[in-house]
Amino acid sequence: MFIKIALLVVFFGVMIGVGVYCRRHSTDVNGFVLGGRSVGPWLTAFAYGTSYFSAVIFVGYAGQFGWKYGIAATWIGIANALLGSLLAWVVLGRRTRVMTRHLDSATMPQFFGSRFKSKGLKVFASALIFIFLIPYTASLYNGLSRLFGMAFNVPYWVCVVAMAVLTGIYVVAGGYMATAINDFIQGIVMLVGIVAVVLAVLNQNGGFLASLDGLAKVNDAAVSKSPGVFASFFGPDPLSLLGVMILTSLGTWGLPQMVQKFYAIKSEKSISKGTIISTIFATVVAGGSYFLGGFGRLFSDKINIETDGFDSIVPKMLEGLPTVLIAIVVILVLSASMSTLSSLVLTSSSTLTLDFIKGLIKKDMKEKSQLFIMRVLIFVFVAISAVIAILQAKNPATIGFIAQLMGISWGALAGAFLAPFLYGLYWKKVTKVACYVNFAFSSVFMMLVVFCKDLFPTILQSPINAGAFCMLFGMILVPLVSLITKAPDKSHVDDIFSCYERKVTVTVKDSIGQDSLDGE
Repeated sequence: MFIKIALLVVFFGVMIGVGVYCRRHSTDVNGFVLGGRSVGPWLTAFAYGTSYFSAVIFVGYAGQFGWKYGIAATWIGIANALLGSLLAWVVLGRRTRVMTRHLDSATMPQFFGSRFKSKGLKVFASALIFIFLIPYTASLYNGLSRLFGMAFNVPYWVCVVAMAVLTGIYVVAGGYMATAINDFIQGIVMLVGIVAVVLAVLNQNGGFLASLDGLAKVNDAAVSKSPGVFASFFGPDPLSLLGVMILTSLGTWGLPQMVQKFYAIKSEKSISKGTIISTIFATVVAGGSYFLGGFGRLFSDKINIETDGFDSIVPKMLEGLPTVLIAIVVILVLSASMSTLSSLVLTSSSTLTLDFIKGLIKKDMKEKSQLFIMRVLIFVFVAISAVIAILQAKNPATIGFIAQLMGISWGALAGAFLAPFLYGLYWKKVTKVACYVNFAFSSVFMMLVVFCKDLFPTILQSPINAGAFCMLFGMILVPLVSLITKAPDKSHVDDIFSCYERKVTVTVKDSIGQDSLDGE
């Protein structure tokens, strides 16, 4: 117990210390929200990765999908690394940084408002972020209760309040730079923790080959009649597995708290390095988490899915580990949760302040007032999410719709924003009407899946599959509506895309072109 408490005290002390240290970077709106757009590749890559992978992934998704698909769940982690990290950085990184700097936009709603010359679109986007990010933040606490109960035997509400207060303190004090530095520290904890836990759990079952052999002997007639299906290449349900891969990978392309990381990156070199670092981080953390979850059925004698739920799988797998490893796991889950929580509340508070309050209610708001309101809203959002998490744990039947809303948050936001944002970076003919239509379609569709799911075919009754459908359908819907609606103002669009044609001078060591070769 001493070891566990000591590690927690050190962890919390470092987080708060970083927040206080970074106060000098958060004296204006640009510094508080984007770190002055001067964040290097390591901090940006780790901030992206730690915002991507929370306790929901390590405890909830890894346990649930590992149980459903067996070792094939590892494909989800691989997709997260290649599609959700590598390709996202390659396709979005540079163009997002260049255009958002040109438009002087600090949030995704500001981007939509300036890119499509529409205040209404900015307000619509900020409303969606406010509605769907709050329940998403509440879901981050879910993975903590069982692990803290196992390690410290303390009430769930104590864990939630402690995590909320400490996250609020360092985000309010240091803004984006504090979250970026803390994300880097928390990311290192996650990397070390995942590797150590995977090796320890496999060792409990005789090593990798023995564990794989044991998994091949597991049969569940309700899932599949094929023997050894949980140790097979694609698992018992490849189509549903594909849906999870799409939602959890392509979804990052449209989530405001993820895309905003590209706004703050320092330079061209930082983007290239950040791409590699982010991909490696995702491979280890996501791949390791889902790989670990894939062996969950080896512990089926300790787990009752009907009474304990999928969230009990990973904690049960970890119960037999040495004390030091359990302490590392607790810090790992705290790191995953706090890093994502800090990113979400900073995104929510900046969006509501800059795009809603300043945009609609008080347009001449001074910078100090903006900073003050953002800091207040951070505590408000953290408090609301903590209260929702505690109430949901105590009264799951009474407010069950909140749990459902948590599940559709990712799909609704990514479905609404992915296609308009991606096309907005690359295609001049995207119209604001197409954005409105896609925003409305994805948000309404996902809400109907929750409240009227019987209207849909079985495959779309799952929020995960429904979210993947919204993202893919948006890629067709946005260009289709754009082609049949009034074209955007040509001079406005040309001015926006001129940022990609601006001439800059670089040294030969940074860019080897044909002219430099001919002159040698």
